[in-house]
Amino acid sequence: MTILLGISMSQILLAVALGVLLLSGVPLRWPRIAAPLGLFLLWTLVALALSPDPGAGLDQVRKMLVFLVMLVVFSNVRNLSTAKWLTFGWMAVGTFTAGKGLLQFARNVAGARAAHQDLYHFYIADRIRGFMSHWMTFSGQELFVLLLLAAFLLFAPDVRKRLWLAIPCALAVGLALVLSNTRSIWIAAVVAGFYLLWSWRKWAAMAMPVALGLGLLVAPAAVQQRARSIIRPEKQTDSNQHRIICWRTGWQMIKANPIVGLGPDEIKKEKVFFRYLPADVKLPLPDGFYQHLHNIYIQYAAERGIPATLFITAAMLMALWDFRRALGRLPPGRSDARFLLQAASACILGTMVGGVFEYNLNDSEVLAMFLALMCVGYLATSAEQSELKPVG
Repeated sequence: MTILLGISMSQILLAVALGVLLLSGVPLRWPRIAAPLGLFLLWTLVALALSPDPGAGLDQVRKMLVFLVMLVVFSNVRNLSTAKWLTFGWMAVGTFTAGKGLLQFARNVAGARAAHQDLYHFYIADRIRGFMSHWMTFSGQELFVLLLLAAFLLFAPDVRKRLWLAIPCALAVGLALVLSNTRSIWIAAVVAGFYLLWSWRKWAAMAMPVALGLGLLVAPAAVQQRARSIIRPEKQTDSNQHRIICWRTGWQMIKANPIVGLGPDEIKKEKVFFRYLPADVKLPLPDGFYQHLHNIYIQYAAERGIPATLFITAAMLMALWDFRRALGRLPPGRSDARFLLQAASACILGTMVGGVFEYNLNDSEVLAMFLALMCVGYLATSAEQSELKPVG
């Protein structure tokens, strides 16, 4: 839960929890996706060893420690009740961070008025971020919190007695996500939300586009302008062209180094990026961030090789398949298992869709929460604690 408040506190507590776990004698457990994720990490080390500058990629080695979240969560969370209370904690802290984000938005509105600027251009370069260092990290985490809340409302068995709390939380988190103006997260939220509604009531999913359209009509002008920029961007402020340039440049990198890539974090170097920039791209480049490729599939293939992309994609598809099969075995009706499985499935879809437009899993805060959610989903694949078998 502390991952929603900051990476330093979370990493300290992760180290403490890991130490206690190893000393406790509790059987160590890994979820099934640990196998393809382990291959992804192993291939990352291979790519690093063959990189022209291994030292430049050491941050990615340190980031591997985040994957120990799976060991801690899956070994310690042993029943659906505990898993459910863990999600309640995420919902509570996520709502608190959303509240901080809403206060930040109010300050931005006041700042734009004081500067006599329109809100959109004043706000777009410094958006709400909660307790995080960047709005992409904030919105990525809040997406997970919103999907947890939506799955709880749609599939949990005891939702009636908690409606008074769950609905205001969902509204606060949803509003913060809208005001974050993060287009990739909006798209991910729509796709994952459509999945949840389709799984609940198909008519509700079919009504979703109408509801979104009506909501857009009454949305603040800055939100409307940001939504329009998805298909009609300005040339600089919200250009989509820089992403296309990054993707095309990444494809050149992949063609040149398909097996082990350029090396972890080599793309951060300006000279490396421009070495693979397509010849027909005119300078100066549109405004944008060019130290990564704004797509997890292209990014991992370009810097670590195609096998790395295949391994991490296989892990997400495996988890999605496992959760869908488990849902098919459940009896009809609401249940804690259905709530947790649907929430985890929606988070996978949101991550995969968001990853088309952003390097989302590179944020340790987002990655840690994603891995913990996958463990919760795997716990819910078994109705009985005894069915969870040690693998380590």
